[in-house]
Amino acid sequence: MSETREFLTAFLRRPTTMGAVAPSSERLATVLASVVPTAGSPVVVELGPGTGAVSAVIAERLPPGARHLAVELDADLVAYLRRTRPELEVVHGDARELGKVLVEQGVDRVDAVICGLPWALFDDATQAEILAEISRAIGTTGAFTTFAYLHGMALGAARRFRSTLRGAFEEVLVSATVWRNVPPAFVYVCRRPRA
Repeated sequence: MSETREFLTAFLRRPTTMGAVAPSSERLATVLASVVPTAGSPVVVELGPGTGAVSAVIAERLPPGARHLAVELDADLVAYLRRTRPELEVVHGDARELGKVLVEQGVDRVDAVICGLPWALFDDATQAEILAEISRAIGTTGAFTTFAYLHGMALGAARRFRSTLRGAFEEVLVSATVWRNVPPAFVYVCRRPRA
């Protein structure tokens, strides 16, 4: 319950940067984390981890020797994650500066980017900027997942974002709807950024 309370507090504190009022469900987190490698020594970056609902599922998949960086903009959520998930490498940073964050953390390759950012709250230029950073990070061999709420697909901004993804990546798969999430959502799985 404290995770939900912390998430709601963050939403009330900064409603223009939080796209939800509750953490992602375990079912949605499982679909998002499906691209996380389970062997070798992968590097996984999580953008907008919030209170760590998806982080927990990612951690379950990661093999020993893996790195899991969580980049969070909200300073209070950074402190919460550092307190509740000490195994997580939490970085107080902005997804628009992902390349810089990775250099500062000594990361030169990323196997997967799992994203919980509220795309609908970003203008087109910000979306493009973040997607360019993600594309550079995953290169030709990595994968990127993010999600959208089912009810939002009636909005023009959501349809434009789907079109933007299809323009930015050669492969964009859409999962089945995760009904056991509040609200129901689906996941985009993206690979092979276009030049």
